[in-house]
Formats: sequence, C-alpha cells, structure tokens
Amino acid sequence: MKIAVFGLTEEDKINYIRENIPEHQIIFYNHELDQDNLPPELGFEVISVFADSNVNSKVIDSFPNLKMIAVRATGFDNVDTNYAKTKDIVVSNVPSYGSHTVAEFTFGLILSLSRNIPEAIDRVKSEGGFEYSGLKGFDLFGKTLGVIGTGRIGTNVIKIARGFGMKVLAFDLYPKQSLAAELGFEYVPLEELLKLSDIVTVHIPSTKESFHLINSDNIALMKKEALLVNTSRGVIVETKALLRAIENKQISGIALDVMEDEAGLKDDSTNLLAEKLEPAVVKNLLAEKILIENPNVIVTPHAAFYTKEAETTILQETVTNIKNFFSGKPSNVVS
Repeated sequence: MKIAVFGLTEEDKINYIRENIPEHQIIFYNHELDQDNLPPELGFEVISVFADSNVNSKVIDSFPNLKMIAVRATGFDNVDTNYAKTKDIVVSNVPSYGSHTVAEFTFGLILSLSRNIPEAIDRVKSEGGFEYSGLKGFDLFGKTLGVIGTGRIGTNVIKIARGFGMKVLAFDLYPKQSLAAELGFEYVPLEELLKLSDIVTVHIPSTKESFHLINSDNIALMKKEALLVNTSRGVIVETKALLRAIENKQISGIALDVMEDEAGLKDDSTNLLAEKLEPAVVKNLLAEKILIENPNVIVTPHAAFYTKEAETTILQETVTNIKNFFSGKPSNVVS
C-alpha cells in the first residue's frame, strides 16, 4: 500500500517510520495537509497528519483510494471523522502520549502565573534590574484547583496538585467516583467549580458540546483573584469572554497554550489582510492579539506536548496504529 506522511521533516523520524513499515511505499511531505495544500499524487491508501493539518470532507474526497487517516496527536478535531465514517475510512489517534507531558506543562504555566516568573526573568534579562518589588505572588498550598476534565491528563494534573497540598474540585460529564476517592478530590457542577476555585484548568477534548464551555456567562462566576489555564483546545474557551474578563479585572490572570484561531496567528499581518476571512474570524484574531499583549496573560505556541519522550511515543503509536490497520485489527479508532 501507499502511505503519505505530512508535516514531518526530521530525518531521524522519517527513518524510524521507513524502518518500521518497510513493506509499504511511503512518501513524506514537509508541509501540513489542507484543501489548499494537496500533494501532486493522490492515490494513497493511508495518510498521516499532525494537529496543524485540516482534513475536511474536500480533502478526504481528494484521495480516491483512502482507507485510513493516522493522526499523530491525541486531539482529532482537525479531521472530519463523521464524514470519514460515511466513507468507511478508519481514523486513529495517539490517545495517551501527552498525559504526563501536558500535565507538567500545565503546572509550569500555573507557577508562572502564581509567582510572576516571566516578568521576573524579563526584569533581570531585559531591564538589567535585580529588584523583586511588584513581583509578589501567592502559594499554591491550601488553594483550590478546579480541573475541568478528568481523563489521563486531568488525572495527572490532580496528582501533581495534591503534591502541592492543594484542594481539588473537578467537573466531568462522566465522573469517576472511585478515582475521586483514591486521589482525594470532589466532583461538582461546572458553575460551582468556577465559583470556588482559585485556579481553573481545562483538560477536555474539542466537541460540539464543549464548544465555548467557558464563556461570558459563566466566566463571570470566577473569583476576581482567580487564574484560568487552558492547555486543551482553544475553542473550549471563548476568546472574547477571556478578553473582557481580563480587561475588566473579573479574573487576575490567564495562561493559554492553545487559541481559537491558531492558524491565523501563524500568518503575518500581510497574509491576513490578503485573505478573504469571515468578519467573525477577523474579530477573534484581533481579540487574540490584544490578549497576547496583556501583561496578565501568558501565551505559549501549542507547545505543551513538545518533549522528546512525547515525540518518541507519538511515532511509536502511529506506526503501531498503521500496522494494526494493515493486519485487520485497527487500534485507537476514533471515527
């Protein structure tokens, strides 16, 4: 069979895939896949993409022989899985590679906010000062952490929080009471979590139900001293609600590794002006750029997953998913 791998440039990763799937023809493309970036050849049975590709129905229809889409990530909202299912195309992901990786990064962001670490570093490096005035933070010990989503990542966040001596509240559509008893946290309704938490962190997938789960109505329930952290998917938290909340001092700090319109943020201003973007998208991008400039907001470029251990696991699991598909026993199927 013929396999196309998109968005992969590192020679060692390319060699790993070639060596572990030697019996099939594999072509590597160093760009992401979307309807404007189709390869010159389209006769592939399997395609593999990362989170920055956009595999919509038009892209799927462009590959007449397509049988499988191997996503090299946990999130798969960049693939139209419903349409793939109608075409009997298997979509697989890598569900567990970042459970510790993202949880650790989440606490890096929490500590950065709670102790003003980026500002402290900038003061010493950029301003040449060595003075701590104005950098007063607060202890995590004894504070309440609200965890939205208690899957693998959320569970590891809870374990770390308990190590800091934090009280933990959680919200999940499918509560695991045995897990709550084991780790010593409590499930509560979302509104109660937002009201009572000193820090709220988001760890759920992007679905129709989770779109703008955090919005203008419920973000107003949070404490004025509270912090909000999102390392899951940008669309779960409404950008305009975030901007209003931080500018009106409804909450005191925000840390984001993901944003609603990440693709637009990667383009420079000239490209954005040249594109025929919907007015709503333009407004969202403007709000995101204003958020980024706010001194009480930390934004990182979707890097929470990015460790050598996580990348190794991604490659291994992706190769396994493809080989299992060829053997007639598909694994980690999400379609």
